[in-house]
Amino acid sequence: MKQPSLFTSDTPATEAPLAEKARPTDLGAILGQARLLAADSRFRRMLYRDEYGSFILWGPPGTGKTTLARLIAQRTRHIFRPCSAVHSKIAEVKALMEQAAQSQARDGRKTIVFIDEIHRFNKSQQDAFLPYVESGAIILIGATTENPSFEVVPALLSRCHVFVLEPLSTDDLEAILRRAAPLTAKRLAITDEVFRTLAEQAGGDARKALNDLELLCRSAEIGDDITLDTLGKMGINRPLFYDKGGEEHYNLISALHKSVRGSDPQAALYWLARMLEAGEDPLYLARRLVRIASEDVGLADPQALVQAVAVKEAVHFLGMPEASVALCQAVVYLATAPKSNALETAYLEARDDALKTSHCKVPLSIRNAPTKLMKDLGYQQGYRYSHDYDNHYSYQRCFPDAVPEKTYYRPSSFGFEKDIAKRLTWWQQLKERDLAARKNDGG
Repeated sequence: MKQPSLFTSDTPATEAPLAEKARPTDLGAILGQARLLAADSRFRRMLYRDEYGSFILWGPPGTGKTTLARLIAQRTRHIFRPCSAVHSKIAEVKALMEQAAQSQARDGRKTIVFIDEIHRFNKSQQDAFLPYVESGAIILIGATTENPSFEVVPALLSRCHVFVLEPLSTDDLEAILRRAAPLTAKRLAITDEVFRTLAEQAGGDARKALNDLELLCRSAEIGDDITLDTLGKMGINRPLFYDKGGEEHYNLISALHKSVRGSDPQAALYWLARMLEAGEDPLYLARRLVRIASEDVGLADPQALVQAVAVKEAVHFLGMPEASVALCQAVVYLATAPKSNALETAYLEARDDALKTSHCKVPLSIRNAPTKLMKDLGYQQGYRYSHDYDNHYSYQRCFPDAVPEKTYYRPSSFGFEKDIAKRLTWWQQLKERDLAARKNDGG
């Protein structure tokens, strides 16, 4: 079986993409991963000792995952087999692992299997790796741009160490571009501003930076000056880095939510714009803002939910791009509103008790009695209709008989909840007065 190789190409070296020509061939040439490749790091010790356990390389595109795998392939005494989850069928990978098991049994040699974009294999396909990893027939190295917590099955992930690669800094990207520029063989005069702009626009991705540089160079003649004007004419712009279905989606909505909760309307507007301009569904954002209105503002400002729901309707009615301002309205209103999580806390406490006591019956006195039979059985007997009493209040027990009365909702001291706290205090005083009077009456 012939596996598609990530590391060889039939393309002549002179025609290889610039990103391929510029790929580091030794550890010291790799930029941007100082923590991963520190002298005392686990990864570096593993590389130099050629002693590997299974691991996952997790990081954004263009940060060096494949480069590190190539360096391992060059240095290791073990058998090294690369394949890609994009190009390889799971049956081919299984056959490769069977070969590895046979090689171990026959020669005592371990096989390192490098799977690029391992998240492209589904859960059941990933399960196929488990017996080979457990038996030691293979050392699995996976590379992924997606969060392994969500994209790698727990059983496999628990057997792999995860090494995190960070996006490259602008300085590192600029150094990579300067190092790669002579490989274009056009002796171009590229200004410092162009190198810096290309580095800034790459968003931490060395491959994108090098591809943009190559695009510039291909359209130039030998000896040309490459300036910012050249860059503008080529239309090379910064893309919006966002994945509506991946981890970045959840990272940004978390940032928006926490900015609103933290009463920072400026940051909240920034995260809102990041998501909208990247193509996020505005109705999804509207739904999240409705949730925030109850979870983080609640009755500290009862108008928060009214505003959020109204904005949700406006978004549905207007669509984008007009709805962006309506969403801004909701974000700013919620971020600047007084905050209270008293409702959220109250519900969670009540839910815990409800789950433990769901077998307890509703007291007869507060049950409806629409039929004679139900009245004969005592339904609604002893019910005290509040409006018949002074202050429209008369205490009656509403918890199940077997469940002690508890206080779940504790209003904050902010906004409208200050008034709610006064009401609750007043009703508590009426309750205590009521109970004392009944005790004196022998009731």
